[in-house]
Amino acid sequence: MKLSVVVSTLNDRERLCDSLDALTADLSGDAEVLVVNGPSTDGTTGAVRDRDDVDVLVEISERSASVSRNAGLDHADGDVVAFLADGSVVTSGWAAGIRTAIDAGADVVTGPVTGRSHPGDSNDGITVAGRSVTPVPETNVAFTVDVVETLDGFDEYLDHGSAVDCAHRIAGAGFDVTWSGDMTTRWNGDPSDEADEWGVRYRSIGYRLAKNYGLRPSVLGRTVGRAALDGFEDARCVLRGETALTRWIRNGSDVTTNALYGIRDGLRARHDEDRRRLNPNGVSSRHDRAVQVYDRR
Repeated sequence: MKLSVVVSTLNDRERLCDSLDALTADLSGDAEVLVVNGPSTDGTTGAVRDRDDVDVLVEISERSASVSRNAGLDHADGDVVAFLADGSVVTSGWAAGIRTAIDAGADVVTGPVTGRSHPGDSNDGITVAGRSVTPVPETNVAFTVDVVETLDGFDEYLDHGSAVDCAHRIAGAGFDVTWSGDMTTRWNGDPSDEADEWGVRYRSIGYRLAKNYGLRPSVLGRTVGRAALDGFEDARCVLRGETALTRWIRNGSDVTTNALYGIRDGLRARHDEDRRRLNPNGVSSRHDRAVQVYDRR
């Protein structure tokens, strides 16, 4: 089994070097490391090219985590592709944990991400429209090539929440997610994984639920229910004087507008695309992500 490890980075050279140091110390056997950079302005390109433990450096021009991961898939040669970020520091036995799970028949493998608030940091699943979904963290997950080809990578319509969307599509396609305690990473970056803007967050929620499940009462109920909870928490901040009333009103308007746009676009994607793949903006949708590739293989 050949393992390809894709590490996405953007203006975080020091943390990236820490991540690559830990990764190199843990990898053994047939493995390759791909760094997808961009568009960084902090000297990341030179730092990576000076290292002898990176097989491929892919430079991109878009500030999108989904584009970055798909650019890595464009150039990965492994039977299994794992994804990390520049803040991911693997612990000893990480790669062995992947190999053990794959050898046992796993389709997708993930494990703990310590030091980060993330929906995929445990093996607790959720149920949506009768479907059991196991969250996967985009900063610590490995897919077999069969899964990658079936899903066509990540949906580039989404930046925030693309890994959550991927988890729904994994479940919909009938693949299993295996949880491995050996596949542990320590998060060395921002501990939060929430989108800064409410509009971005709710466009993502509306899109991925409508795309994966259609216009069901449960889809609308989940979206409205989550918005109500967030709105209630924000209202408490208004009463405590921590948030301006005008901001609360603006947030509510952004949530409503963007959730509706997301649902509309999700329904279009659902009816225009292969029902098993559900990815109109995946790896095969374009071939212009990379602006420069340095390949030492």
